[in-house]
Amino acid sequence: MPPRRVITGRSQEPRRRFAEELRLLRTERGLSLRKLGEALGWDWSLFGKMESGQTLGSPEVVQALDQYYGTPGLLLALWELAVADPSQFKERYRRYMTLESEAVSLWHFAAASLPGLLQTPEYARELLAAGGLCGDELDAQVEARVGRREVLMTDFAPQFRTILSEVVLRTPLRDAEARHAQLDHLLCMESRANVAIHVLPMSAGLHALTNTDIMFLRGAGGLTTAWVENGYAGDLVQETAAVERLQHRYDLVRDLALSPAESRKFILSMLEEVPCESPT
Repeated sequence: MPPRRVITGRSQEPRRRFAEELRLLRTERGLSLRKLGEALGWDWSLFGKMESGQTLGSPEVVQALDQYYGTPGLLLALWELAVADPSQFKERYRRYMTLESEAVSLWHFAAASLPGLLQTPEYARELLAAGGLCGDELDAQVEARVGRREVLMTDFAPQFRTILSEVVLRTPLRDAEARHAQLDHLLCMESRANVAIHVLPMSAGLHALTNTDIMFLRGAGGLTTAWVENGYAGDLVQETAAVERLQHRYDLVRDLALSPAESRKFILSMLEEVPCESPT
């Protein structure tokens, strides 16, 4: 079979293609970045970063561009593909990202930090910076992590259940206002029909997953894979017997956790303890 002929010659990688389309639409109209910023009311440097691939921008910005260029839905569709593109993540996470995007249900335990699917940009930035990232790489990884939240927002979003160790919720951020926003975001996500949050109180003591963050991913065919992670590495566990052993441990921990209703009250009580404005 002869190789498929390339029609446009433009990139087939979602993030690069999105940036190329933005640049092409602007240059075809003879616009400078500054003129585009003035027309849409955003800082022109944002559009420069989007066209160079440094950032994807927000859906609101992309929708405004679609309207301005007369391309209803085109740029937003390309943006959605770019946000979901697993190649933006480091190599060892890409297989996991693919499984996550295809999963029909997800269940999770957090021993040390919030799952990426529930992180605000501020929380993600502080966590990733603590791991040594900085500069453009930090910006890119924060954007990629926050973009993962779209997995839970679509019309066909998977069911997601997480058990959060109380330690995760008690760990402060440098900015009290950012911590307040993160707790508030958990309550917003918990209100979604496809999301359930349990809190595992410290009074539960030692348990079967004391030092393990874990995510179970069930695909449409019923096969379940586990992603086990610590601060340095993550591993996919696919062998059936091993996954079942981990699921048994998860069930033991869930038996110790608060119900979703009790957990909501717990997070609300914590929210009242955290100032919503940083001291000046």
